[in-house]
Amino acid sequence: MFRTSDQADGIRLARDSRAPQLRPLRDTIDTARSIAVTSGKGGVGKTQLSANLALALGKRGQRVLLLDADLGLASLDLALGIHPHADLLSVIRGERNIDDILVEAAFGVMLVPACPGRYEMANLGPAEREKLRATIEELARRFDVLIIDTGAGIGANSVGFAALANEVLLVTTPDPTSLRDAYAMAKVLNKRAGVDAIQLVANQVSSEAGGLEVYERLLGIAQRFLSLELRYLGCIPKDETVARAVASGHPYVIGATNDSSARALESLVERLMQRSTTPDLMC
Repeated sequence: MFRTSDQADGIRLARDSRAPQLRPLRDTIDTARSIAVTSGKGGVGKTQLSANLALALGKRGQRVLLLDADLGLASLDLALGIHPHADLLSVIRGERNIDDILVEAAFGVMLVPACPGRYEMANLGPAEREKLRATIEELARRFDVLIIDTGAGIGANSVGFAALANEVLLVTTPDPTSLRDAYAMAKVLNKRAGVDAIQLVANQVSSEAGGLEVYERLLGIAQRFLSLELRYLGCIPKDETVARAVASGHPYVIGATNDSSARALESLVERLMQRSTTPDLMC
């Protein structure tokens, strides 16, 4: 079992026990599906998964809206190889409407771009987050799927945006630090935001067995301490294709469709569309 401290996590949560509960968007959103892709720490491949997931769904004829909710460290535009002319900061300031900043990627996927390197976007207040939530909710009604790429970690923006969706994908790698932080994210989402089901994606694994091992390690501690259904969606193998995609801005689900990472992603999307999350699925 990876090393974690449930007691330490409890102390951190108790510190913020007077903070208000986060209202999940899944109670009010008027769109067929909303999926948040989140992680406990950065560098686990969350944004690449979000970008390629959106494109794979778009390729299947889904009308996809992709929200870059890593508001102050945005990078979905780079992952998709597109160039926004404006961003969410102009919407927050009232300078533009949300439609003015949308950027189209491959297969008709529409990106709501955020603002890299902007402190004020990374630290939105409750009123600004609520305004943005309402704006995205209205926009999402025109699409089949809303995908929210959250920031990493258990900050208010990351947790708040993850809780907006009616499905949460939690991305982790086999690294012990990643596993510990993935559990911390699951715990905060469950205890603070009322999320009662999470689907796990094991990224950068060496094999199918390695992906299942990641799931089983997290499942064991989640069953002990959380009122949470943790399901296994699948795994993405460690593959140089992904590193090349990051460097080039050419998503691997388009540029390297026969490589192992692309095939695994396509299988993962098929399971999402079938709403099948049994833990004995292949990478």
